Amino acid sequence: MNIVFISMDTMRASRLGCYGYEKPTSPYMDQIAEQGVLFERAYAADIPTEVAHTGIFTGKVGLRTGVVSHGSPLTQLPKKESWLPSLLQNQGFTTAAVDNLYQLKEWFARGYRYYINSVQKTRSIDGKSVNELAFKWIREHKEDDFFLFLHYWDPHTPYQPPASYVPAFYDQSRDPYDPANRSMHAAYNHAAYPFFKHHHYDLLGPVTDAAYINALYDAEVRYLDDRLRELDELLIAEGVYDDTLLILFGDHGESLTEHDIYWDHCGLYETSVQVPMIMRWPGRIPEGRRVKGLVQQVDMLPTILEAAGIMTPDNIDGRSLWPSIRGEADGTQDAIYLSECAWQASRGIVTKDYKFIRTLDAGPFVRPPRELFDLRVDPDETVNIAESSPSIADELAYQLDNWTEKMLNGRADPMLTQIEAGLPFRNRIHEILLQYGLTWDEWIKDPRRDRFDEASAARHAGR
Repeated sequence: MNIVFISMDTMRASRLGCYGYEKPTSPYMDQIAEQGVLFERAYAADIPTEVAHTGIFTGKVGLRTGVVSHGSPLTQLPKKESWLPSLLQNQGFTTAAVDNLYQLKEWFARGYRYYINSVQKTRSIDGKSVNELAFKWIREHKEDDFFLFLHYWDPHTPYQPPASYVPAFYDQSRDPYDPANRSMHAAYNHAAYPFFKHHHYDLLGPVTDAAYINALYDAEVRYLDDRLRELDELLIAEGVYDDTLLILFGDHGESLTEHDIYWDHCGLYETSVQVPMIMRWPGRIPEGRRVKGLVQQVDMLPTILEAAGIMTPDNIDGRSLWPSIRGEADGTQDAIYLSECAWQASRGIVTKDYKFIRTLDAGPFVRPPRELFDLRVDPDETVNIAESSPSIADELAYQLDNWTEKMLNGRADPMLTQIEAGLPFRNRIHEILLQYGLTWDEWIKDPRRDRFDEASAARHAGR
């Protein structure tokens, strides 16, 4: 048995054809979904990247591991925690990864006999280079029972797809730099602008059309889709296709201007927390199965272990997806609890019908302390009904508090500890502002692009 476990970093479910998107971003992923099972409401309970992947590989939510933030020096993962590659390696699987999360935290290299760092000097980690590294390894180990983790970053900012992929998603008669277009005004004058100027906008030039940046995201998705097709072609050519459990998932989604979030993955809204999850195993997973109920990323660990005939640890939060795959159940959860602690600190709960969000620290955003959305009539989460439906909001808040208390089991709340130390991404903006003689308090009151750019120009002129 082989397992190819694929993280599609920053992949938003609603941007794939198999999840209802009308543009041609994912013809090959759509085909994979038809060959196996697709989970329509799969959630990243903890975002963004560091906490999402920690949950995936431990089978535990962030409040149980203590890892709730991203890029924070405060977080550590004890070696006693269950870890999927280690569990598989202990049972005889040859384990490998083409990944670079080890540069973020050491625990991401645990359990691998072969850890192949995918960092490159050119374009941000490119799917083609991931494939080159992975294909060589597969050819060398095709006779083994193996677990191979592949981490593709293509849909992540900065969006820099090959130019040939863009015309399918952006009208070539439009000028993305037209000075009369004002659709980028809100993004350029957002409090997070200093961070994205350095890490995104400067690489794209003076874009004025927000639709163009959205098109670049779609083009990145399509580029990755082609790389996945190439991977499948290799599995077939090397004779390992039929005995390979293939799993595709997003670690989190991406907001593409929704909710005052400009090409980033914060906020516990569907754009950021609803992710694709697709599994294929020829002859073992029925074709064309779609699971409509709620599932979450931590469910993948027990599902993989069950497929491999390995006993699942008792103390995890995930539940096997196999009953849903076989049609004996429809999802694993009645409610999923959500958490973020990077740009902003929030917790939430999503049920079949509702989403409740409590914001503890809004960071560079303006957020009400409580948000409630009726997903049945407002799937885009545009109307906050927390005040007009207080009984529902109160009930979900009570449920969220009880769950949080249960998960902490008397331990200090790591989110509150992180808030006291400062949210990691807000700290990054603060460090950038200090370089240009601006303070956080000053900036948050008046976050104008020209104000920051003038300070930047003055600093450079003074050198």
